[in-house]
Amino acid sequence: MSSGFFGFYAHAGMLKALEQEDLHPAAVAGSSAGALVAGMYAAGMSAADLCEELVTLERREFWDPWPGLGLLRGHKFRRRLEQAIGTRDFSECRVPLAVSVFDVAARKTDVIKAGDVASAVVASCALPILIQPQRRGGRLYSDGGILDRPGLLGLEQAPRVLHHHLVSRSPWRRKNSKALEAPARDGLVALLLPDLPRLGPFRLERGRMALKDAYQRTRAALDLEAGPVVHG
Repeated sequence: MSSGFFGFYAHAGMLKALEQEDLHPAAVAGSSAGALVAGMYAAGMSAADLCEELVTLERREFWDPWPGLGLLRGHKFRRRLEQAIGTRDFSECRVPLAVSVFDVAARKTDVIKAGDVASAVVASCALPILIQPQRRGGRLYSDGGILDRPGLLGLEQAPRVLHHHLVSRSPWRRKNSKALEAPARDGLVALLLPDLPRLGPFRLERGRMALKDAYQRTRAALDLEAGPVVHG
């Protein structure tokens, strides 16, 4: 599941549609918004419970401004996530989980597959300016979507992949940026759902609408013959 600001609502709606069709991932991976939903699912939450958790989320539950290289410290976010999934290690996940993060010092993407789930997810979600880089295992990490927007580096060896690609509408992205393109490789089907409601920390009330839209359009896409790219 790709990064995409507060696109975790759309990821959750997509997973709910898969679950209702009795389609269960054998492994999950993601960066940023995708890492959040992948982590919650791998930790044991059903897609339905995950959706309910997100639509009831309030800004005060993760809003902790603090001086630093970003507006938010990220501590409240981590505590809220731990409350939702319980304190879990990657080894306890029901399916293999891979979380893409950006190593600030090395300036490259790392894929985390071991240790504490919540700290890895928060690090992957540490969007520059909004959330401060997170320290984990002696390394400083930031948003996994910086160099791995699709969140696929953790599944390089997977023979079959369904990739949910959040179509960016960010004004900060160049129109023809390679980061906006859906990935293509053998065995991969990319699901694109353009024009979903725009979200952000001050637009959480639109999350329910984005989740429902993604759910309904994924259900419709599942009825199509799957090619390399499916537009829902």
